[in-house]
Amino acid sequence: MAKIICVANQKGGVGKTTTAVNLSASLAVAERRVLLVDMDPQGNAGSGVGADKELLEESIYDALIDDAPAARIIQRTELPYLHLFPATSDLAGAELELVSVTDRERKLKRILSSVSDSYDYIFIDCPPSLNLLTINAMTAANSVLIPLQCEFYAMEGLSQILKTINLIQQGLNSSLIIEGILLTMFDARNNLSRQVGEEIRTHFAKETLQTVIPRNVRLSEAPSHGKPICLYDITSRGATSYMDLAKEIIGREVSHG
Repeated sequence: MAKIICVANQKGGVGKTTTAVNLSASLAVAERRVLLVDMDPQGNAGSGVGADKELLEESIYDALIDDAPAARIIQRTELPYLHLFPATSDLAGAELELVSVTDRERKLKRILSSVSDSYDYIFIDCPPSLNLLTINAMTAANSVLIPLQCEFYAMEGLSQILKTINLIQQGLNSSLIIEGILLTMFDARNNLSRQVGEEIRTHFAKETLQTVIPRNVRLSEAPSHGKPICLYDITSRGATSYMDLAKEIIGREVSHG
């Protein structure tokens, strides 16, 4: 059965989709069977691995609203071990349509349980807000990976997401844990970047991952080519850092038994 990790932060622009796409791809390169679930109506996780939203006949919206089978919607990608559960802008309407559905917060959990045995990891890319889609993701997940940009308001954003996780633990998913806090867009030449990184490590020593994702031009170019960084430029610092992160995630699994 897959380990389900949702990649979440209520603050936008922190490298959430970049992390969901590139960590999924890096684990797939390491021959782990990975499903990338796009729960953001913008559909950027899908386009980041080469999916064309205009050509999609069905998406995760159809699974959530019309009970379309997940196995029919899931697509292959350029990487043999990486599959995609795509999203389109239709997903924006799903929240309103789910309001009247019984046990609506557990809809994604039930959908993923039908395919979980086929994968080692399932990553869910959440929208940058606390809505019913994010709540579904956290209810379905075993853990939350929190990307955190090393900038002035980082701690404020972190306290918000920790409050959300706490609420989910109390009401919908008592076994949800923090997979880790991931420092992103790190610039070692920038004093603020270094200070924020040190502050996070001081306050959250156990939760903060060792791997740090640097600011990297190649990393920001890759999505416009519809490729994860490991296919766009394997020699870049961005690719190396996500491969290191994949090793760290696998290592944590081994050390936790």
